[in-house]
Amino acid sequence: MSGEKDLQQLLKSMKPEHNSGDYVFCKIDTLENVNLNEIEMFFKEKEAITLILKKELADTLNLDYSVVMSWITLTIHSSLEAVGLTAAFSKSLSEHEISCNVVAAFYHDHIFVNKKDTEKAMKILNLFSI
Repeated sequence: MSGEKDLQQLLKSMKPEHNSGDYVFCKIDTLENVNLNEIEMFFKEKEAITLILKKELADTLNLDYSVVMSWITLTIHSSLEAVGLTAAFSKSLSEHEISCNVVAAFYHDHIFVNKKDTEKAMKILNLFSI
């Protein structure tokens, strides 16, 4: 299954879900000594490896981070070829001065917002299905 491509259907059916916990973005130089089973996501860039992980684990590993975030998953299976989904929800969030960091994975889009904005972000995202 390749996922939904129709923007209106995606917006109407995205059903955002707040994943419990506090999450942070950290950087490391190597994956040595990192248990990938404890890491939510990682991405290798030229400058470093970005880890997305629970705040408690980052604290245990003495990793630096700048902001504590909440993780919201859009539960609809969106196609990697869908056009406009990220633009639509990020525009709506930005109009309410909510910053978002987005990870598009194979099945779902994942949105990270400042922990203080979680409730407001969920309300805004849920407005698309009305």
